[in-house]
Amino acid sequence: MGNSPFLPQSSMEYIATFYSHFGALRFKKLCDQRQVTAKIMPVPRDLSSSCGACVRFEGQAPDPAGIWPEEVEQVVALNESGYQLLYRAD
Repeated sequence: MGNSPFLPQSSMEYIATFYSHFGALRFKKLCDQRQVTAKIMPVPRDLSSSCGACVRFEGQAPDPAGIWPEEVEQVVALNESGYQLLYRAD
């Protein structure tokens, strides 16, 4: 079927974790600049994080900037069964 501009695209929810709180703040600002709904929140216990802060955001693609900023530790998609790992920094 492909992606049709006439069919609504479903929005997914994602969580990005960061190496520093500053990285989370910068990512939130990036989401705001691209009109992506996002909020900073504590990292859920099921996910690890170096700084304890994460950004939960919505979108059709998990990378609002097209690339992952180096401050991003990992990104997961939220689904019915929990979390699906989409990206982890090397």
